[in-house]
Amino acid sequence: MLSPLRGWRWRPNPLRRRSDVMEAWTTLVVTVLLVVGTPLAGLVAGWWAHTDAQARVTAERAALRRVSAVVLTDAPAAVPSANGGSQPVFRVQARWTEPAAGTVTGPARVPAGTRAGDLAEVWLDGRGRSVGPPATGAVVWQHTLAMGACAAGGAAVAVLAGHLVVRRVALRHRMEEWDREWARTGPEWARRWA
Repeated sequence: MLSPLRGWRWRPNPLRRRSDVMEAWTTLVVTVLLVVGTPLAGLVAGWWAHTDAQARVTAERAALRRVSAVVLTDAPAAVPSANGGSQPVFRVQARWTEPAAGTVTGPARVPAGTRAGDLAEVWLDGRGRSVGPPATGAVVWQHTLAMGACAAGGAAVAVLAGHLVVRRVALRHRMEEWDREWARTGPEWARRWA
């Protein structure tokens, strides 16, 4: 059995107040914004973050160059990890050849467990200093998803906070309307029962 009050805020009836209509429309707008607007905000922010991060990675790759180096000292041993995470990176002495400077010895970042004599890839900046490798596609996607999720969450919080404010204002107006109606009909009720 359907309730006779379903949709009562939309149908004209004597119990419907202006604040009820405003609250009904606000609920409809909030629902549409949560269903459509929030994911759209996440997609737009994620797309922007992906484009920006991809441009940064491309610029970083263009500014760095990779050389093959011979490791001169042992790196500390690999640490066993329960979750199979990546091993730490250590700075050790290595030797590589540069076209302009010849043979160069300097610090290189290598994974744990690298032994003297092993070959390692060393990334050099414009000054010839050893730096970490440029970000990978996985890092770009991680940044994209994080920014999209934060934007979607922020949009949802903003929509819900706005809805809360509108509901509080509607409740205040509803109470004022009830007070006015009671001031008009209250004396008549008091006379009946006196």
